[in-house]
Amino acid sequence: MPRMHVTDAASATPASATDPRGRRAGRGARALRGGTALGVALLSLLAAPAPAVSAQPRPTAPPAAAAGVPQPDLAGLRDVLRTATEQGAPGAMARLDDGGTAHWYTVGVADRSAGRALGAGDRFRIGSVTKTFSAVVLLQLVDEGKLSLDAPVNRHLPGLLPDDRITVRHLLSHRSGLYDYTNDLFAQTVSGFEAVRTKVFTYRQLVDLSLRHARTTDPGGAYSYSNTNFVVAGMLIEKLTGHPVGTEYQRRIIEPLKLRDTFYVHPDTAIPGTHARGYLTPDAPATALVDATRQTVSWAQSAGALVSSTHDLNTFLSAVLRGQLTSAEGLEQMRRWVPAGTGQAYGLGLRRRDLSCGVSVYGHTGAVQGYYTYAFASADGRRSLSALANTSNSARVHATMLRTLDSAFCGTGAGTGTKARKGVAAPHERAEDTAPATVRE
Repeated sequence: MPRMHVTDAASATPASATDPRGRRAGRGARALRGGTALGVALLSLLAAPAPAVSAQPRPTAPPAAAAGVPQPDLAGLRDVLRTATEQGAPGAMARLDDGGTAHWYTVGVADRSAGRALGAGDRFRIGSVTKTFSAVVLLQLVDEGKLSLDAPVNRHLPGLLPDDRITVRHLLSHRSGLYDYTNDLFAQTVSGFEAVRTKVFTYRQLVDLSLRHARTTDPGGAYSYSNTNFVVAGMLIEKLTGHPVGTEYQRRIIEPLKLRDTFYVHPDTAIPGTHARGYLTPDAPATALVDATRQTVSWAQSAGALVSSTHDLNTFLSAVLRGQLTSAEGLEQMRRWVPAGTGQAYGLGLRRRDLSCGVSVYGHTGAVQGYYTYAFASADGRRSLSALANTSNSARVHATMLRTLDSAFCGTGAGTGTKARKGVAAPHERAEDTAPATVRE
Protein backbone atom coordinates (compact mmCIF):
# COMPACT_ATOMS: atom_id res chain seq x y z
CA MET A 1 0.00 0.00 0.00
CA PRO A 2 1.45 3.43 -0.87
CA ARG A 3 1.87 6.06 1.77
CA MET A 4 -0.86 8.68 1.93
CA HIS A 5 0.08 12.25 2.61
CA VAL A 6 -2.70 14.26 4.17
CA THR A 7 -2.42 17.97 4.81
CA ASP A 8 -5.15 19.76 6.72
CA ALA A 9 -7.00 22.37 4.70
CA ALA A 10 -6.59 24.90 7.48
CA SER A 11 -2.84 24.88 6.91
CA ALA A 12 -1.17 27.20 4.49
CA THR A 13 1.19 24.38 3.55
CA PRO A 14 0.83 23.65 -0.20
CA ALA A 15 -0.59 20.27 -1.14
CA SER A 16 1.82 17.97 -2.94
CA ALA A 17 2.52 14.30 -3.44
CA THR A 18 5.75 14.56 -1.52
CA ASP A 19 6.76 13.57 1.96
CA PRO A 20 6.93 16.66 4.21
CA ARG A 21 10.70 16.21 4.22
CA GLY A 22 10.90 16.36 0.44
CA ARG A 23 10.72 12.72 -0.73
CA ARG A 24 8.24 11.66 -3.38
CA ALA A 25 5.29 9.52 -2.36
CA GLY A 26 4.64 6.05 -3.71
CA ARG A 27 2.95 5.69 -7.13
CA GLY A 28 -0.70 6.67 -7.12
CA ALA A 29 -0.53 8.61 -3.88
CA ARG A 30 -1.86 12.15 -4.08
CA ALA A 31 -2.10 14.89 -1.53
CA LEU A 32 -5.64 15.36 -0.24
CA ARG A 33 -6.85 18.82 0.73
CA GLY A 34 -9.20 18.80 3.71
CA GLY A 35 -8.13 15.46 5.18
CA THR A 36 -11.62 13.94 5.55
CA ALA A 37 -11.96 10.32 6.59
CA LEU A 38 -13.98 9.61 3.43
CA GLY A 39 -11.29 11.13 1.26
CA VAL A 40 -8.63 9.05 2.95
CA ALA A 41 -10.64 5.91 2.38
CA LEU A 42 -11.17 6.72 -1.30
CA LEU A 43 -7.50 7.44 -1.76
CA SER A 44 -6.63 4.10 -0.22
CA LEU A 45 -8.96 2.28 -2.62
CA LEU A 46 -7.84 4.12 -5.74
CA ALA A 47 -4.10 4.06 -5.15
CA ALA A 48 -2.01 1.73 -7.27
CA PRO A 49 -0.49 -1.21 -5.38
CA ALA A 50 3.07 0.12 -5.37
CA PRO A 51 5.58 -0.31 -2.56
CA ALA A 52 5.54 2.28 0.20
CA VAL A 53 8.26 4.91 0.10
CA SER A 54 9.32 6.19 3.50
CA ALA A 55 10.88 9.58 4.16
CA GLN A 56 13.35 7.75 6.39
CA PRO A 57 14.02 4.04 5.70
CA ARG A 58 13.32 2.00 8.79
CA PRO A 59 15.80 -0.64 9.91
CA THR A 60 13.28 -3.27 8.79
CA ALA A 61 10.22 -3.24 6.56
CA PRO A 62 7.26 -1.18 7.83
CA PRO A 63 5.01 -3.21 10.14
CA ALA A 64 1.46 -4.18 9.39
CA ALA A 65 -1.36 -2.06 10.80
CA ALA A 66 -1.60 -2.15 14.59
CA ALA A 67 -3.32 -5.26 15.89
CA GLY A 68 -6.33 -4.96 18.20
CA VAL A 69 -6.50 -1.17 17.95
CA PRO A 70 -9.58 0.61 16.54
CA GLN A 71 -9.26 2.49 13.27
CA PRO A 72 -8.10 6.06 13.89
CA ASP A 73 -10.50 9.00 13.79
CA LEU A 74 -8.65 11.20 11.30
CA ALA A 75 -11.28 13.92 11.23
CA GLY A 76 -11.25 13.99 15.01
CA LEU A 77 -7.47 14.28 15.03
CA ARG A 78 -7.64 17.27 12.72
CA ASP A 79 -10.32 18.89 14.89
CA VAL A 80 -8.21 18.52 18.03
CA LEU A 81 -5.40 20.47 16.37
CA ARG A 82 -7.79 23.19 15.28
CA THR A 83 -9.15 23.46 18.80
CA ALA A 84 -5.63 23.86 20.20
CA THR A 85 -5.01 26.84 17.91
CA GLU A 86 -8.34 28.36 18.92
CA GLN A 87 -7.15 28.11 22.52
CA GLY A 88 -3.95 30.03 21.91
CA ALA A 89 -1.38 27.75 20.30
CA PRO A 90 0.08 29.50 17.22
CA GLY A 91 0.25 26.14 15.47
CA ALA A 92 -0.34 22.42 15.99
CA MET A 93 0.49 19.31 14.01
CA ALA A 94 0.33 15.54 14.17
CA ARG A 95 1.70 12.60 12.23
CA LEU A 96 0.15 9.14 12.48
CA ASP A 97 2.02 6.14 11.10
CA ASP A 98 -0.05 2.96 10.86
CA GLY A 99 1.90 0.20 9.21
CA GLY A 100 2.73 1.37 5.70
CA THR A 101 0.37 4.36 5.81
CA ALA A 102 1.17 7.84 7.10
CA HIS A 103 -1.28 10.66 7.76
CA TRP A 104 -0.26 14.15 8.77
CA TYR A 105 -2.03 17.37 9.56
CA THR A 106 -0.75 20.88 10.19
CA VAL A 107 -2.76 23.84 11.44
CA GLY A 108 -1.66 27.40 12.12
CA VAL A 109 1.76 29.00 11.94
CA ALA A 110 5.34 28.07 12.75
CA ASP A 111 6.43 31.70 12.96
CA ARG A 112 4.05 34.41 14.14
CA SER A 113 6.19 37.27 12.89
CA ALA A 114 6.78 35.91 9.40
CA GLY A 115 3.34 34.28 9.15
CA ARG A 116 4.90 31.06 7.83
CA ALA A 117 2.54 28.12 8.04
CA LEU A 118 3.57 25.19 10.20
CA GLY A 119 5.03 22.46 8.01
CA ALA A 120 4.73 18.73 8.62
CA GLY A 121 8.51 18.36 8.46
CA ASP A 122 9.33 21.20 10.84
CA ARG A 123 11.72 20.39 13.65
CA PHE A 124 11.04 21.32 17.26
CA ARG A 125 12.26 20.86 20.83
CA ILE A 126 10.89 17.59 22.23
CA GLY A 127 11.48 18.23 25.94
CA SER A 128 11.15 15.15 28.12
CA VAL A 129 10.72 12.73 25.23
CA THR A 130 14.52 12.99 25.48
CA LYS A 131 14.24 10.82 28.61
CA THR A 132 13.27 7.80 26.52
CA PHE A 133 16.41 8.27 24.40
CA SER A 134 18.54 8.45 27.55
CA ALA A 135 16.90 5.34 28.98
CA VAL A 136 17.54 3.40 25.76
CA VAL A 137 21.25 4.28 25.87
CA LEU A 138 21.53 3.09 29.49
CA LEU A 139 19.68 -0.13 28.69
CA GLN A 140 22.08 -0.77 25.83
CA LEU A 141 24.92 -0.36 28.32
CA VAL A 142 23.15 -2.93 30.52
CA ASP A 143 22.99 -5.27 27.51
CA GLU A 144 26.74 -4.75 27.03
CA GLY A 145 27.45 -5.73 30.63
CA LYS A 146 28.73 -2.28 31.58
CA LEU A 147 25.92 -1.47 33.99
CA SER A 148 23.42 -3.16 36.28
CA LEU A 149 19.99 -1.62 36.77
CA ASP A 150 20.06 -2.55 40.44
CA ALA A 151 23.57 -1.26 41.10
CA PRO A 152 23.97 1.79 43.34
CA VAL A 153 24.50 4.97 41.32
CA ASN A 154 27.38 5.87 43.64
CA ARG A 155 29.27 2.78 42.45
CA HIS A 156 29.86 4.58 39.15
CA LEU A 157 29.64 8.18 40.40
CA PRO A 158 31.24 7.95 43.85
CA GLY A 159 29.90 10.41 46.39
CA LEU A 160 27.44 12.07 44.01
CA LEU A 161 24.24 11.10 45.81
CA PRO A 162 23.54 11.22 49.57
CA ASP A 163 22.20 7.67 49.74
CA ASP A 164 24.01 4.57 48.46
CA ARG A 165 20.69 2.77 48.17
CA ILE A 166 19.65 4.82 45.10
CA THR A 167 20.00 2.56 42.07
CA VAL A 168 19.95 3.10 38.31
CA ARG A 169 16.48 1.54 38.23
CA HIS A 170 15.26 4.08 40.77
CA LEU A 171 16.47 6.91 38.54
CA LEU A 172 14.83 5.63 35.37
CA SER A 173 11.51 4.96 37.12
CA HIS A 174 11.45 8.23 39.11
CA ARG A 175 11.65 6.46 42.46
CA SER A 176 14.94 7.86 43.72
CA GLY A 177 13.36 10.57 45.86
CA LEU A 178 15.68 13.22 44.36
CA TYR A 179 13.96 16.61 44.43
CA ASP A 180 13.15 18.18 41.05
CA TYR A 181 15.29 21.32 40.89
CA THR A 182 13.11 22.77 38.11
CA ASN A 183 10.44 23.53 40.70
CA ASP A 184 12.72 26.30 41.93
CA LEU A 185 14.04 27.46 38.57
CA PHE A 186 10.59 28.03 37.08
CA ALA A 187 8.42 29.03 40.02
CA GLN A 188 7.81 32.15 37.91
CA THR A 189 7.35 31.10 34.32
CA VAL A 190 8.75 33.93 32.20
CA SER A 191 11.30 35.43 34.59
CA GLY A 192 12.52 31.95 35.46
CA PHE A 193 12.98 31.12 31.81
CA GLU A 194 14.76 34.37 30.97
CA ALA A 195 17.18 33.76 33.84
CA VAL A 196 18.36 30.47 32.25
CA ARG A 197 17.69 31.07 28.54
CA THR A 198 21.38 31.47 27.67
CA LYS A 199 22.93 29.94 30.78
CA VAL A 200 25.12 26.85 30.55
CA PHE A 201 25.01 24.50 33.55
CA THR A 202 27.20 21.56 34.39
CA TYR A 203 25.43 18.36 35.37
CA ARG A 204 26.88 18.71 38.85
CA GLN A 205 25.42 22.19 39.26
CA LEU A 206 21.94 20.86 38.49
CA VAL A 207 22.33 17.96 40.91
CA ASP A 208 23.52 20.36 43.59
CA LEU A 209 20.36 22.45 43.10
CA SER A 210 18.36 19.30 43.84
CA LEU A 211 20.40 18.32 46.88
CA ARG A 212 19.62 21.60 48.62
CA HIS A 213 16.23 20.02 49.34
CA ALA A 214 15.19 16.99 51.33
CA ARG A 215 14.36 13.92 49.32
CA THR A 216 10.72 13.34 48.47
CA THR A 217 10.70 9.61 49.24
CA ASP A 218 13.01 6.80 50.29
CA PRO A 219 14.84 5.03 47.44
CA GLY A 220 12.44 2.63 45.76
CA GLY A 221 9.41 4.43 47.16
CA ALA A 222 6.46 5.84 45.25
CA TYR A 223 6.85 7.38 41.81
CA SER A 224 7.73 11.09 42.02
CA TYR A 225 8.66 12.73 38.72
CA SER A 226 11.99 14.57 38.81
CA ASN A 227 14.23 15.88 36.06
CA THR A 228 17.15 15.34 38.43
CA ASN A 229 16.90 11.59 37.79
CA PHE A 230 17.69 11.96 34.11
CA VAL A 231 20.42 14.52 34.68
CA VAL A 232 22.14 11.81 36.73
CA ALA A 233 21.35 9.37 33.90
CA GLY A 234 23.29 11.65 31.56
CA MET A 235 26.23 11.66 33.97
CA LEU A 236 26.19 7.85 33.98
CA ILE A 237 26.18 7.70 30.18
CA GLU A 238 29.18 10.00 29.97
CA LYS A 239 31.09 8.20 32.75
CA LEU A 240 30.55 4.70 31.31
CA THR A 241 31.21 5.58 27.65
CA GLY A 242 33.75 8.37 27.98
CA HIS A 243 31.72 10.37 25.45
CA PRO A 244 29.22 13.25 25.64
CA VAL A 245 25.59 12.17 25.66
CA GLY A 246 25.07 13.74 22.24
CA THR A 247 27.71 11.43 20.78
CA GLU A 248 26.01 8.39 22.27
CA TYR A 249 22.56 9.45 21.02
CA GLN A 250 24.09 9.85 17.58
CA ARG A 251 26.00 6.56 17.54
CA ARG A 252 23.43 4.33 19.19
CA ILE A 253 20.07 5.71 18.00
CA ILE A 254 20.19 8.53 15.47
CA GLU A 255 22.54 6.92 12.94
CA PRO A 256 21.16 3.33 13.10
CA LEU A 257 17.59 4.63 12.61
CA LYS A 258 18.66 7.28 10.06
CA LEU A 259 16.93 10.05 12.01
CA ARG A 260 17.85 13.06 9.90
CA ASP A 261 15.85 15.57 11.96
CA THR A 262 17.11 14.62 15.41
CA PHE A 263 19.88 16.63 17.08
CA TYR A 264 21.44 17.24 20.47
CA VAL A 265 22.71 20.78 20.01
CA HIS A 266 23.38 21.74 23.65
CA PRO A 267 24.75 24.27 24.51
CA ASP A 268 23.97 25.97 21.19
CA THR A 269 20.74 27.96 21.19
CA ALA A 270 19.55 27.48 17.59
CA ILE A 271 17.43 24.68 16.12
CA PRO A 272 19.05 23.48 12.85
CA GLY A 273 17.15 23.75 9.59
CA THR A 274 13.47 24.51 9.09
CA HIS A 275 11.75 24.53 12.45
CA ALA A 276 8.73 25.69 14.39
CA ARG A 277 9.29 28.63 16.68
CA GLY A 278 8.13 28.04 20.25
CA TYR A 279 5.97 30.47 22.23
CA LEU A 280 5.78 30.53 26.02
CA THR A 281 2.47 31.58 27.57
CA PRO A 282 3.04 34.04 30.45
CA ASP A 283 1.35 33.50 33.82
CA ALA A 284 -0.58 36.78 33.63
CA PRO A 285 -3.75 36.55 31.50
CA ALA A 286 -3.94 38.53 28.24
CA THR A 287 -0.16 38.94 28.15
CA ALA A 288 1.76 38.58 24.89
CA LEU A 289 3.37 35.24 24.14
CA VAL A 290 7.14 35.07 24.61
CA ASP A 291 9.24 33.67 21.75
CA ALA A 292 11.29 31.01 23.55
CA THR A 293 12.83 29.36 20.48
CA ARG A 294 16.44 30.30 21.11
CA GLN A 295 17.68 28.78 24.37
CA THR A 296 20.42 26.46 25.55
CA VAL A 297 18.01 24.10 27.33
CA SER A 298 21.04 23.58 29.57
CA TRP A 299 18.69 23.36 32.55
CA ALA A 300 17.51 20.01 31.11
CA GLN A 301 20.28 18.43 28.98
CA SER A 302 19.85 14.62 29.05
CA ALA A 303 16.44 15.15 30.66
CA GLY A 304 15.00 17.25 27.84
CA ALA A 305 17.26 18.99 25.30
CA LEU A 306 16.82 17.00 22.06
CA VAL A 307 15.39 18.44 18.84
CA SER A 308 13.42 16.18 16.49
CA SER A 309 10.40 15.91 14.15
CA THR A 310 7.13 13.98 14.16
CA HIS A 311 8.54 11.59 11.55
CA ASP A 312 11.66 10.80 13.54
CA LEU A 313 9.78 10.38 16.81
CA ASN A 314 7.42 7.86 15.24
CA THR A 315 10.36 5.96 13.78
CA PHE A 316 12.13 5.96 17.15
CA LEU A 317 9.14 4.79 19.21
CA SER A 318 8.27 2.09 16.72
CA ALA A 319 11.85 0.81 16.96
CA VAL A 320 11.82 0.90 20.77
CA LEU A 321 8.58 -1.06 21.10
CA ARG A 322 9.54 -3.58 18.43
CA GLY A 323 12.73 -4.36 20.32
CA GLN A 324 15.10 -3.01 17.69
CA LEU A 325 17.18 -0.87 20.05
CA THR A 326 17.56 -3.12 23.09
CA SER A 327 17.54 -6.81 23.90
CA ALA A 328 14.20 -8.45 24.62
CA GLU A 329 15.14 -8.36 28.31
CA GLY A 330 15.91 -4.65 28.04
CA LEU A 331 12.49 -3.92 26.57
CA GLU A 332 10.86 -6.05 29.25
CA GLN A 333 12.64 -3.99 31.90
CA MET A 334 11.45 -0.75 30.28
CA ARG A 335 7.91 -2.04 30.61
CA ARG A 336 8.00 -2.98 34.29
CA TRP A 337 5.38 -0.48 35.43
CA VAL A 338 4.85 1.46 38.62
CA PRO A 339 1.70 3.54 39.26
CA ALA A 340 2.10 7.14 38.07
CA GLY A 341 -1.31 8.71 38.59
CA THR A 342 -4.81 7.91 37.38
CA GLY A 343 -4.70 6.20 34.00
CA GLN A 344 -0.91 6.22 33.85
CA ALA A 345 2.09 4.10 34.75
CA TYR A 346 5.82 4.58 34.32
CA GLY A 347 8.49 2.07 33.39
CA LEU A 348 12.13 2.94 32.69
CA GLY A 349 12.01 6.20 30.75
CA LEU A 350 8.75 5.07 29.19
CA ARG A 351 5.23 6.19 30.08
CA ARG A 352 2.05 4.14 29.68
CA ARG A 353 -1.24 5.95 29.20
CA ASP A 354 -4.54 4.06 29.45
CA LEU A 355 -7.01 5.65 27.06
CA SER A 356 -10.80 6.05 27.20
CA CYS A 357 -11.41 2.98 25.03
CA GLY A 358 -9.26 0.63 27.13
CA VAL A 359 -6.29 0.73 24.77
CA SER A 360 -2.91 1.49 26.35
CA VAL A 361 -0.22 3.44 24.51
CA TYR A 362 3.46 3.82 25.27
CA GLY A 363 5.86 6.71 24.90
CA HIS A 364 6.42 10.06 26.57
CA THR A 365 5.14 13.60 26.71
CA GLY A 366 7.47 16.57 26.62
CA ALA A 367 7.16 20.16 27.77
CA VAL A 368 9.92 22.68 27.25
CA GLN A 369 9.42 26.42 27.03
CA GLY A 370 7.45 27.07 23.85
CA TYR A 371 6.68 23.46 22.93
CA TYR A 372 4.33 20.65 23.96
CA THR A 373 5.18 17.23 22.48
CA TYR A 374 3.14 14.00 22.56
CA ALA A 375 4.82 10.83 21.24
CA PHE A 376 3.14 7.45 21.76
CA ALA A 377 2.75 4.11 20.02
CA SER A 378 0.70 0.94 20.30
CA ALA A 379 2.10 -1.97 22.30
CA ASP A 380 3.45 -3.65 19.16
CA GLY A 381 4.88 -0.44 17.74
CA ARG A 382 2.79 -0.75 14.59
CA ARG A 383 0.85 2.48 15.09
CA SER A 384 2.61 5.60 16.31
CA LEU A 385 1.51 9.18 16.82
CA SER A 386 3.61 12.27 17.38
CA ALA A 387 1.96 15.65 17.88
CA LEU A 388 3.13 19.16 18.65
CA ALA A 389 1.68 22.46 19.80
CA ASN A 390 4.20 25.28 19.59
CA THR A 391 3.29 26.79 22.94
CA SER A 392 3.59 25.83 26.60
CA ASN A 393 2.28 26.87 30.03
CA SER A 394 -1.33 26.51 28.89
CA ALA A 395 -3.46 23.96 30.71
CA ARG A 396 -6.21 24.23 28.08
CA VAL A 397 -3.91 23.54 25.13
CA HIS A 398 -2.20 20.69 26.96
CA ALA A 399 -5.50 18.97 27.83
CA THR A 400 -6.75 19.41 24.28
CA MET A 401 -3.60 17.98 22.70
CA LEU A 402 -3.82 14.87 24.89
CA ARG A 403 -7.02 14.10 22.96
CA THR A 404 -4.87 13.39 19.89
CA LEU A 405 -4.15 10.04 21.54
CA ASP A 406 -7.82 9.08 21.74
CA SER A 407 -8.39 10.11 18.13
CA ALA A 408 -5.36 8.15 16.95
CA PHE A 409 -5.84 4.97 18.97
CA CYS A 410 -9.52 4.82 20.04
CA GLY A 411 -11.33 5.86 16.88
CA THR A 412 -14.48 7.87 16.23
CA GLY A 413 -16.15 9.59 19.15
CA ALA A 414 -13.37 8.93 21.66
CA GLY A 415 -12.26 11.65 24.05
CA THR A 416 -15.34 13.81 23.52
CA GLY A 417 -16.60 14.02 27.10
CA THR A 418 -17.45 17.32 28.74
CA LYS A 419 -13.99 17.87 30.16
CA ALA A 420 -12.34 16.97 26.87
CA ARG A 421 -14.58 19.31 24.86
CA LYS A 422 -13.82 22.21 27.16
CA GLY A 423 -10.11 21.45 27.23
CA VAL A 424 -10.02 21.09 31.02
CA ALA A 425 -7.19 18.92 32.31
CA ALA A 426 -8.06 16.15 34.71
CA PRO A 427 -5.57 15.84 37.59
CA HIS A 428 -3.55 13.09 35.92
CA GLU A 429 -3.41 15.07 32.66
CA ARG A 430 -1.34 17.97 33.92
CA ALA A 431 2.04 18.25 32.25
CA GLU A 432 4.70 17.10 34.67
CA ASP A 433 7.41 16.46 32.11
CA THR A 434 9.22 19.65 33.01
CA ALA A 435 8.54 22.10 35.84
CA PRO A 436 4.97 22.40 37.19
CA ALA A 437 4.97 26.06 36.11
CA THR A 438 4.72 25.05 32.45
CA VAL A 439 1.00 24.39 32.96
CA ARG A 440 -1.36 26.73 34.75
CA GLU A 441 -5.13 27.06 34.80
